[in-house]
Amino acid sequence: MNTVLYFTPNGIAYETRAYTKADIDQLIQNQGLHCLTSADRQFDFWFAASTRRCQRRINRVATELLLSTTNFTPKSVPLLHGCVVVATHDADGDLDGLSWQQLDLLAHKGRALTKREERVLNRRIDREERRQRREATAPAAAPAGRATRASV
Repeated sequence: MNTVLYFTPNGIAYETRAYTKADIDQLIQNQGLHCLTSADRQFDFWFAASTRRCQRRINRVATELLLSTTNFTPKSVPLLHGCVVVATHDADGDLDGLSWQQLDLLAHKGRALTKREERVLNRRIDREERRQRREATAPAAAPAGRATRASV
């Protein structure tokens, strides 16, 4: 049984099963999977690099967990968008499930961010979300038409 964690963009985490990378691909619903590994090489964060409309929302919980398990700073951690799967791998590099000890460690690390790290990351996420809202509400550029000359 390969237990993995599935984080939705609205902050809900589910414990589910995945046996292959194709299962993770199906969970994330994207063909362009990317993976980042924690500093201790114990946790793999699977996500889609695409920022399609349905995958644009920043996954705050998964981003915070990535920050707490890697050597990234709040200013340099990649902002994870959409759904994110956290799993691990075996000695051969194949997908493996999270043990109870690893699940406990993730829960502990998720609460280990300092107030300063949270503040800096929250500012960065808020700034990105404002930028996304501005882009979504900006009127589409008018199509280039024929230029006509006005007579005077």
